Amino acid sequence: MNDMKLYPLKFSPILKSKTWGGKKIKKFYRHDVLPELGSVGESLDVAGTEEDDSEVCNGFLEGNTLTELTEVYMGDLTGDSVYEKYGAFFPLEVRLIDAAMTTPLRADGYPATDNDETDNDDGYGNKFWYVVDADADAYVIAGFKRAISREEFVVLAKEDRIDEITEIIPVKKGDMLFIPEGCVHAIGKGCLVLEIRQACDDDEYGEQDNKETPGKVSLLENIDAIDWEHWQNRKLDCQVKTNDVTPVIEKDCFNVNIIEIDRAKEYELSMIESFVVLTCTEGHVTCKFYDDYLTLSNGESMLIPAEMSDMILVPTVKSRLTETYIK
Repeated sequence: MNDMKLYPLKFSPILKSKTWGGKKIKKFYRHDVLPELGSVGESLDVAGTEEDDSEVCNGFLEGNTLTELTEVYMGDLTGDSVYEKYGAFFPLEVRLIDAAMTTPLRADGYPATDNDETDNDDGYGNKFWYVVDADADAYVIAGFKRAISREEFVVLAKEDRIDEITEIIPVKKGDMLFIPEGCVHAIGKGCLVLEIRQACDDDEYGEQDNKETPGKVSLLENIDAIDWEHWQNRKLDCQVKTNDVTPVIEKDCFNVNIIEIDRAKEYELSMIESFVVLTCTEGHVTCKFYDDYLTLSNGESMLIPAEMSDMILVPTVKSRLTETYIK
């Protein structure tokens, strides 16, 4: 490998023990998990925040953090327009979430103001969920069953009756959802979910990631973030095409596509003009670039620098990848 060139980066996972966490991440995806971690709820695989800064685990940049690399390589790593907008702050986080019990109910985003006249998918709190694995009775919670006022919601929360109004959506492996800013949501027991979300550089709004308080408590603390007008949510209706790129969502916050392949594919990157995060959600793929290669197994992610123009994807079996970038 030419050491002067940026190359696809893999990071050491940042594992987080959660009271609601399960055993799937430890058993199937991260075999080197320390026993004392107990139930692992999250494996944070790409992040560049002050609290969680991913460390490269491959190539000559091994040991450097994502923030350090963004500061040094700037637009060559993230893309010129992305760097112009976000600077050295990396704008996305990618993680696996394993819920053996339902996660705390929450709503992410900055508090709404009277000046908010249009939908904003470029703030903080937008998420994409891909169900990597699911038990037979698995579900997620996303949105409300009907329109509800702030006042009625407060009453239900204080009486521990929020479940009467939240929308429970059964899910299976391969299902996808977009969770917009302000949407009340939780991951139900039995789900292993790939979450791609906007990163937050504001401690006031990012701190609830560390809370494991009952849902009604954390929601009442962050009630100003709830979007009362856009209360509905549903699974994305997406017909994935094999050996093609299938668009899933296109937002100001990020784009997500699905790449499903059962044979080698030339992967063209020059038109994207942004970094790309590839995550393997099924199968095993060898990614060939320059005179080198990198493998992605089920549940693994890699960051492709914006300056790279192409590579070849070679699946061992029929495989599926999520492709995420900022347009």
